[in-house]
Amino acid sequence: QVQLVESGGGLVQAGGSLRLSCAGSGLTYKVYDFGWFRQAPGKEREFVAVISWSGARTRYADSVKDRFTISKDSAKNTAYLQMNSLRPEDTAVYYCAVDMSATTSSDTRRYNYWGQGTQVTVSS
Repeated sequence: QVQLVESGGGLVQAGGSLRLSCAGSGLTYKVYDFGWFRQAPGKEREFVAVISWSGARTRYADSVKDRFTISKDSAKNTAYLQMNSLRPEDTAVYYCAVDMSATTSSDTRRYNYWGQGTQVTVSS
């Protein structure tokens, strides 16, 4: 049974930084992508970043490019999202997810497993 557990969320002032972690378990098949998504109140869940199974390819939403960095530790089945220069509009619940088809996709429908989410709140 695949489980994803996010951690690292919290309250931070604008301009600050946070590092989110996503620990995966039950991932016996090694070819999968890690994605990060977020959902603000009253809004749809949106793509933030994805890293390919090899770590060689990453993609970012335009809104976070040059501020956020996705990475992974394959040995630990863990993905990270380093978030710098945070803005109030980054406030949301952040979810990690796994795409077993490894398409480096920004589409939520491609993702097979999801974590429970971690709250990120950025104050102005």
